[in-house]
Amino acid sequence: MAGARGHLVDAYCHGVLPGDLGIGAFEARLPGAAAPRTTLFDSPAGFAVRRWCPPLLGLEPHCSPARYLARRRELGAYEAARLLLRGTGIRAYLVDTGEPGDLTPPKELGAAGGAPAYEIVRLEPLAQQVADTSGTVDGFLANLAESVHGAALSAVGFSCAAEPPSFGSAPAHGPPGPSQVRAAAAYWLGVRRVGERPYDPVLLRHLVWHGVAAGLPLVLRYRQDGPGPTAAEGFLRAVEGAGSDVVLLPGKAHESAAARLAADLPHVNVAVGTDPSGVLSRAPFGKVLYAGSAVGLPELYVTGARAFSGALDRLVAERVAAGEWSAADGQRVAALVGEGNARRVYRLPAGDADGLRQGR
Repeated sequence: MAGARGHLVDAYCHGVLPGDLGIGAFEARLPGAAAPRTTLFDSPAGFAVRRWCPPLLGLEPHCSPARYLARRRELGAYEAARLLLRGTGIRAYLVDTGEPGDLTPPKELGAAGGAPAYEIVRLEPLAQQVADTSGTVDGFLANLAESVHGAALSAVGFSCAAEPPSFGSAPAHGPPGPSQVRAAAAYWLGVRRVGERPYDPVLLRHLVWHGVAAGLPLVLRYRQDGPGPTAAEGFLRAVEGAGSDVVLLPGKAHESAAARLAADLPHVNVAVGTDPSGVLSRAPFGKVLYAGSAVGLPELYVTGARAFSGALDRLVAERVAAGEWSAADGQRVAALVGEGNARRVYRLPAGDADGLRQGR
């Protein structure tokens, strides 16, 4: 996977499942929904797994799902994950630890992948954990501030869902006032069940601004079926100058809007896990990151990295062949998008790929 782009930093991912999987459990982790009496192995994701993953486990490409999973079980879950992750070209993992389920933590993911792994703390479960152990409003608010500050000492970033009630309307642009926060906290603590994550827009705004105040990059996650990043434009403009970069994780449906905001605002970046050509046609090249968003299956790290790297290599080759870019410029853009921008935004140590000077 050398190509024009060198190596990758995966700027947003999750852990993998630690145990062996049968064919049903494996298929359930593939993206998409199969029709009755059909299989997700007959899908773009399934075909990508059968093309790229078997050779990493010593099998021929396109082997049957049954043969592939038998080999996976023969090797054992850890060894299979180790071989797969080390075949991705990923040299650092930024792991959102808020996804539910029995997933490997960053340290274990990094050990299997042979690369450093850093934590991105999801703010909603952090608030839920604080609420589960706080008896009063004052205790909750004090413990929440302390927990966000404590998380910032070891994490490289925070993440939060970009829901419209929290980011969409004019009053939501700045941090809420103390009386608003106390009232929202009192109501939520009074009606919530143990283990329930915050949903009140005032509390979510308070939480996000706590994260911004910590000075770490903030990832805003978008649902494919929800409003896009344009709804958060007021918040993004309000947070400019606060010292925190924002990384938009838009999904395919909202990539164009995210690219426009990254082009307009100096502290806003966009992370994509698919073909980056559309975003790179709209946003400055120093604002685009790779984010595979893989969860559960190490195979999804492989297929995501292959698809992204292949698309980026083709884009560079086309621009160079057309005389629009020099070969050196093509390599530099590929290095920025694949690795350098993520190292700059998240202040990671510099990589050793040729031409990279983005780490801090």
